[in-house]
Amino acid sequence: MEILLVVLMGLLYAAGIYMLFRRSMVKLLLGIMLLGNGTNILIFLLGRITKGKPPVIDEAAKVFTDIYADPIPQALILTAIVIGFGIQSFAIVLLKRVYVLINSDDLDDLNTPEDEDI
Repeated sequence: MEILLVVLMGLLYAAGIYMLFRRSMVKLLLGIMLLGNGTNILIFLLGRITKGKPPVIDEAAKVFTDIYADPIPQALILTAIVIGFGIQSFAIVLLKRVYVLINSDDLDDLNTPEDEDI
């Protein structure tokens, strides 16, 4: 299971970096989204995958010696998903506004001034 997630993480990073090199603002945003999802899988893998072992310690036990699922990476991923969704929705609205003003989603059109004397 872990090797499948490692391969998926590598594919998400590769596709995200490829999309970042495109000239379209929409593809740039998609690349950032793919990189964020790849990072979420990386954090999930760093917390180790354990099946069926909740992080609950018995009241009588002083030290927990059994294998358990670490809740911290799961909480971090959940927070990252919520924050990422907010940033992505803001970026989509911002890209729509830029497209309305410029009538293009090409990044090179943002750098050229309207009054070109060429």
